[in-house]
Amino acid sequence: MTILDKILVRTRETIAEDQRQRSAAELEAVIADLPPCRDFHAALRASRDVQLIAEIKRASPSAGVIRQDFNPPEIARAYRDGGAACISVLTDEPFFQGSLDFLRAVRASVDLPLLRKDFIVDRYQLLQAREAGADCVLLIAECLSPQQLGLLHRQACELGMQTLIELFEPKNLDAVLETGTRLVGVNNRDLRSFETSLQHTLSLRPQIPDDRLVVGESGIRTHDDLLLLGRGGVKAVLVGESLMRQDDIALATRRLLGRSD
Repeated sequence: MTILDKILVRTRETIAEDQRQRSAAELEAVIADLPPCRDFHAALRASRDVQLIAEIKRASPSAGVIRQDFNPPEIARAYRDGGAACISVLTDEPFFQGSLDFLRAVRASVDLPLLRKDFIVDRYQLLQAREAGADCVLLIAECLSPQQLGLLHRQACELGMQTLIELFEPKNLDAVLETGTRLVGVNNRDLRSFETSLQHTLSLRPQIPDDRLVVGESGIRTHDDLLLLGRGGVKAVLVGESLMRQDDIALATRRLLGRSD
């Protein structure tokens, strides 16, 4: 089994455990009273500059623990102060040491649009995301059939959220575009081997229509990386690990964006 296969098996076990604790009906009752979601897409369209989705990420299977001093609200405020347009919160617990509670805490601390980043395979996870304060959810083409991808996109929209749909394999691009999502993420990291190359996004960008906002994901560490992707037509980047390792996250975020210290 690949790492991704193992993650998906554990994800389905986690969903079953969570449903025993809190039913879908309970979540739907809470969601009915929530205010509208923030516009994730508009936040990334707000400038001609490449925009940043800054990720709150405690650990990963490939890197282990990334940050020992881990306080999601403080990190979120640092990202906001550094100029991030949106924030991604990794909520997978078994492999990334994430939590929906991190998402809730971040929602209470900043007003930026939030993404739930997880391995979403079921509508129940969309309900969890909406209840916890997400404005957008990540869907991964390599985890879902084209039919599942389209269904989860529609279900997310029905709940008022947007979708960032990510792919690695070029063969999955048609299925991603057919959902109608306005946010297409290209992962530079192969989730089967965890090898990374920025050229992967640049090679796929010409195949993606201009009415879709392209997000480069993984392996982005410097302002030069950001500029390279921007010249290739990428409008936003999702960056986590390289920022999470910095002592001064706000300063590192400004430097990544090419802003004065």
